[in-house]
Amino acid sequence: MPTIIIDTPATEVAARRSVAIRLTRWFAQRGVTPAHVVLRFTQTPPGTVFSGGLPVEALPAEEGPFRHAAVTCCLGPERDDDFRTDLATEIAAALGPVSFLYIEFRPTSPSHVFVQRAGQLTRADRAS
Repeated sequence: MPTIIIDTPATEVAARRSVAIRLTRWFAQRGVTPAHVVLRFTQTPPGTVFSGGLPVEALPAEEGPFRHAAVTCCLGPERDDDFRTDLATEIAAALGPVSFLYIEFRPTSPSHVFVQRAGQLTRADRAS
């Protein structure tokens, strides 16, 4: 159950939805059930992300819906370097030009993830 958390300044719902649809389709083309793809956007207030001692807002602005973004990808440990590289490339393309982009991968065993749907709590490795 891939989970992608995107920390970014406030953006329009349409921009977030576009990213979610694009990444869900990317995973689906690689055999992941779309309902198992989780994307979560969190709003990053100004002055809370720094690079080299400076707030990222000080960087020259790019022309895109996302000023900057920090992305955490929780994927199964069986995903190889090529998969992670391709996913990072797709995330960057989906977000468009940004002043600062940080993408981190965290191998996460599905047996360490629980999901509740329709009142039923299930380990991700047992979800169908």
